[in-house]
Amino acid sequence: MATSLSDVRPPALTSISEPLPFFDGTTRLYICYLCPYAQRAWITRNCKGLQDKIELVPIDLRNRPSWYKEKVYPLNKVPSLEHNGKVLGESLDLIRYIDANFEGASLFPSDPAKREFGEQMISHVDTFTSGIYSSYKGDPVEQTSAAFDYLENALGKFDDGPFFLGQFSLVDIAYVSFLERIQLVFSEIFKHDITAGRPKLATWIQEANKIDGYKQTKVDKEEYLEVFKIKFLA
Repeated sequence: MATSLSDVRPPALTSISEPLPFFDGTTRLYICYLCPYAQRAWITRNCKGLQDKIELVPIDLRNRPSWYKEKVYPLNKVPSLEHNGKVLGESLDLIRYIDANFEGASLFPSDPAKREFGEQMISHVDTFTSGIYSSYKGDPVEQTSAAFDYLENALGKFDDGPFFLGQFSLVDIAYVSFLERIQLVFSEIFKHDITAGRPKLATWIQEANKIDGYKQTKVDKEEYLEVFKIKFLA
């Protein structure tokens, strides 16, 4: 597949990068290529087809420009979205905001049963990820079995597609960047296949990897594993 201009990753801005012309009418999504929270907003932008509407601005969080905190987002985190003269943050809020306030097909279904279950799954995502992360200092394979089984069961709720609500939605976006990293860590570090005995989870991962708007955002495996080892295994 030919690489389009929207697939090309701009270099991350650092402490020596010049400030941008803030609040000039350009809509900007500030991210970090390694950050799973920022990746959620990036995926949403891509899946809505907003590459030409929302400019991607990657930040090097390990050497971030001082103007980002001073001029853009005082919390000094990513993601943040500069839009209509204001800056918004928090990834789960941002994916909803991008979905609701920009053109493109909605990434959250209108069906009441799916919406209710979708809200339930989004509410669970922080519990899921924190449980996985806390296992890394213990026995990850044993301690996370129930968490992965929960996802396997959730993926059986609707039968009109391989994703949590059948079709790819904000619920999948809430989970996929974290599961991408978790699967990598379990495979490469702990030598364990999180999809073993979980066919629905295996299919979910396979089908997510076919979605261009997600594939364009995937983390560099070697770089992420290097950071993971420093953070969790040092």
